[in-house]
Amino acid sequence: MTSPYAEVIGDPIAHSKSPTIHGFWLKALGIEADYRRHRVAPEDLGAYFAGRAEDPDWRGCNITIPHKQAALEFVGDPGGVRASIGAINTVIRGEDGKLIGTNTDAGGFYAPIAGLDLIGQPVVVIGAGGAARAILFALSKLGVGRVTILNRNVLKAAALLASFGLKGDALPLGSAIPPARLVVNASALGMTGQPPLAVDLSPLPEDAVVYDAVYAPLETGLLAQAHDRGLDTVDGLEMLVGQAALAFELFFGAAPPRDRDDELRALLA
Repeated sequence: MTSPYAEVIGDPIAHSKSPTIHGFWLKALGIEADYRRHRVAPEDLGAYFAGRAEDPDWRGCNITIPHKQAALEFVGDPGGVRASIGAINTVIRGEDGKLIGTNTDAGGFYAPIAGLDLIGQPVVVIGAGGAARAILFALSKLGVGRVTILNRNVLKAAALLASFGLKGDALPLGSAIPPARLVVNASALGMTGQPPLAVDLSPLPEDAVVYDAVYAPLETGLLAQAHDRGLDTVDGLEMLVGQAALAFELFFGAAPPRDRDDELRALLA
């Protein structure tokens, strides 16, 4: 007898902490199910979804680099995520058996900064990929001030600002950042195995918050620099656990025990 399962897909995928998070919650709630890692190369993405659609035990998947935008081509989009965010990080099986894409990154990003007043405040975002799309979507709902995006492809960054109705500037990576209330690294730079993120945080005011979506390593160079400045920080586990909690409920029909977050963080760290 087989048991239901969900998984996380990406390329690479060995670094993912999602199986630890979902496994912890499944055990805590006594749910007989599994959560796995599965490497999927870009050219195999369509075949992957076609195969999982035929597997009755498959409850869905989380999606990480580099598939968050490409996956939209292979699943349904009843919530209009393509038009609003333009990237998905979660796929589930609908009541009719068809695969549905959604995005829990925006909610996961927002949760740790829910108490931060960002109305009219300047923000810096580094990166313009799938995670950046979810973050910019969330920022567009918060009434932020000017948004500066640093990205290799400046035209892509400028297009993202326009698509989310945000005022600001698109600058090449390595440019000096302006003073800002919030700085978010939404790129893979600084992740284990990736190039370092070279950003000078000296222009930031004392009340700035530095948020790094990278969680491997947990103490990135960006966060270390922020700590040296005495700035408030949000690490990648905050967003990772937040988006995972929303996905977990979609996969397994139960809310995860968030009162045990400290225990989970200790396990992840």
